Amino acid sequence: MDFIGFLIIILTTAGTIFFASKRIRAKYPPVFRKIAAIAKLRRAIGLSVEDGTRMHVTLGSASLTDPANTSALIGLSSLHRLGQLSSTSDQPPVCTSGNGGLTLLSKDVLKAVSVETNTRELFDPDHGHLTGITPFSYAVGAFDVLRQPGVNANVLIGNFGTEAGFFSITSETNTDFTLAASDSITAQSIFFATTRNVLIGEELYAIPAYLAYSPMHLASLQVQDILRWLVGGALIAGAILKLLGIL
Repeated sequence: MDFIGFLIIILTTAGTIFFASKRIRAKYPPVFRKIAAIAKLRRAIGLSVEDGTRMHVTLGSASLTDPANTSALIGLSSLHRLGQLSSTSDQPPVCTSGNGGLTLLSKDVLKAVSVETNTRELFDPDHGHLTGITPFSYAVGAFDVLRQPGVNANVLIGNFGTEAGFFSITSETNTDFTLAASDSITAQSIFFATTRNVLIGEELYAIPAYLAYSPMHLASLQVQDILRWLVGGALIAGAILKLLGIL
């Protein structure tokens, strides 16, 4: 089993590098199914730039040493891309989180965006907030940022618990657009019941690719689709062989 897992990692890495190459991207451009919530996010980014309003991204409270931090890392990538897409506005995104490590990373991401887009004068370290170190103190502290007059769109990406309900309801009430995504089953169920634009399951990990963040993100999603077809084919083949009595 360890060998199979290692082989999958090698094949996935090789496939991602292969599809990320410029020649392959030109020959086989990625084609993905439409996800309505992400399409609305792109529209919200454009409206935010036009209206001179600000987007708020919140990353949850997972520790960087916790396996659940993968969703927060996706949130950081999305924050980076949102900053790039809204660089023509004088209102860069603001970010909140419930973990000190995520807060430091969010500040670094916002600084990197200001350097890349030549908007250093708009960078403010305070745009990356640590609003609380427990789930509910984090949620309550984030409300002050979310309710600011200039904030008109809210993106929830990360690991949340039951405090997800406070975020989603407050966001739906105080902003024009809310996108919610989490790797937590509890948070997904709450978001699905309280938010109009919610991503379910692995759709969370597709956000950077759908926002055209980098060739590696696009390639990784292509490899994920290929692996999904292979797993599905293996399951069907196994079922057929079982019915025929071969297995």
